[in-house]
Amino acid sequence: MSPQEIELEGKPWWYFGHMWLVVGGPLVVVIASFITLYFAIKVPDPVIDTDYYRKGLEINKTLDAKRDGMVPAMLGRNHAATGIKPIDNTNSKN
Repeated sequence: MSPQEIELEGKPWWYFGHMWLVVGGPLVVVIASFITLYFAIKVPDPVIDTDYYRKGLEINKTLDAKRDGMVPAMLGRNHAATGIKPIDNTNSKN
């Protein structure tokens, strides 16, 4: 046996870097799972509002109103001249 083999034979496992790669990865996953479990238990999910659908429709109307100004130039010009709300069909797929 060489002197290096004799020296390595007496050392505990934590002196070897490749063992930390083998043990470290799963150890990090186990610790992260316990942290996730802690948050799952301590922070409850919010209660869904019983009127969530109507509120969602109102939010969509608000978003559509904000997007009305984002029409192509020709449609916007025609709207300014006629007062008729433009319908943007450039993004629709036929």
